[in-house]
Amino acid sequence: MKLWGGRFEKGVNSLVNDFNSSIRVDSRMYKEDILGSLAHVKMLGQQNIIPKEDSIKIVSGLETILKRIENGVIKIDESSEDIHSFIEGTLTYYIGDEGKKLHTGRSRNDQVTLDTKLYLKSVLKDLGNDIVSLQEVIYQKANDNINTIMPGYTHMQKAQPITFAHHLLAYSEMFKRDLGRIFDCYKRLDQMPLGSGALATSTYKLDRHMIAKDLGFASLTSNSLDSVSDRDYAIEALSTLSMIMMHLSRFSEEIILWATNEFSFIELSDEYSTGSSIMPQKKNPDVAELVRGKTGRVYGDLITLLTVMKGLPLAYNKDMQEDKEALFDALDTTSISLKTFTGMLDTMKINKDTMKKGASHGFTNATDVADYLVKKGLAFRSAHEIVGEIVLYCIKEDIAIDDLSLDEFNSFSPIFEEDIYSAIDLVNCVEERKVFGGPSSSSVKIQLDLLLESIKNTKEDLKCLK
Repeated sequence: MKLWGGRFEKGVNSLVNDFNSSIRVDSRMYKEDILGSLAHVKMLGQQNIIPKEDSIKIVSGLETILKRIENGVIKIDESSEDIHSFIEGTLTYYIGDEGKKLHTGRSRNDQVTLDTKLYLKSVLKDLGNDIVSLQEVIYQKANDNINTIMPGYTHMQKAQPITFAHHLLAYSEMFKRDLGRIFDCYKRLDQMPLGSGALATSTYKLDRHMIAKDLGFASLTSNSLDSVSDRDYAIEALSTLSMIMMHLSRFSEEIILWATNEFSFIELSDEYSTGSSIMPQKKNPDVAELVRGKTGRVYGDLITLLTVMKGLPLAYNKDMQEDKEALFDALDTTSISLKTFTGMLDTMKINKDTMKKGASHGFTNATDVADYLVKKGLAFRSAHEIVGEIVLYCIKEDIAIDDLSLDEFNSFSPIFEEDIYSAIDLVNCVEERKVFGGPSSSSVKIQLDLLLESIKNTKEDLKCLK
């Protein structure tokens, strides 16, 4: 069923019909379309815009259609132009001409943005829960590795000793920010557009507040032109999804490195690895690699919609039909990436001894030697120069700083005493970094408590989203 056609003498070319159709993409919004229609037709009856008995009959028909789609009795016909025309056509088939009154006082322009917003509200809530599940795994892994020493890096060069817990908790902070962006996006999304019509509202006495309350929206959109032409909410969602994927991709890159023979910091479960068709020894981190690869795909979805919208005049333009394909692809990709990554992280084995061994090479305690000298009264710049000379000497001799004798230390400065060995012990190097946010066990425990509190609060906040 087409929702238009009276002024056309010829039917649409079949190729144009396929090109114009969006039902393969928007059919997933059948539930949202029906829920929006239910709220709309109840309002029409309440306002006596259509007879109440017709409103009741349409409500009953829509509820029946929803049940029958969900239990598989009704199959969505992909020859329809879009999900909106399919639902209305099915309704008219079921209840008769009363079904033709459903579209009174609305346009597909405000209907489609309503459906998309309803769908996006639901999926953003699900994504929030997916991130919380990942945070819970991060919490558990970090809690189990408070004292697992590993090398920290800058420029991919060993820098200073930290702990695996400290490293994991850095990612928990990224995902906290992602959750904040989800809530921010949801807040701006939570405005009800129905009643805006094609662009200029309606001559009917529509009660938009009634519809908003029925559908759980916090407020109404304020300008009908903006209501039907706005896709900021979809772009903001895509931006948020891109950030989530970027964080997952960074994490994936580290996991890929850690799983190499050269690092051997971790071992991935067989359940989250694949083999080679030719090399029997291979165990490939395909999940992490796919997450890394799919990040570009989500970025592309964001650029797609930004490009679609950049030159559009007010109000609605058919270009906007391209919003859902990009949005749904990014939502699906991010959702499966989060879920699969969480399982991979949860089943990952940590090689604690190898991590600590890695921290004992590469002069990760050089800064602590400089700090030792400063605490003995030397200016930091002078201490920095002395330690640079020590490192150069150790490189030439192929030894670690820890291997130097006290006489060798004193050849660089008479300030060194026997307590230098305690100062450069890796455990002490970590534990002395008690500054808030640092890698010491006391600081990490505070970070763990904050993460646990954040997880608890986020779960409650997600429950409040309608």
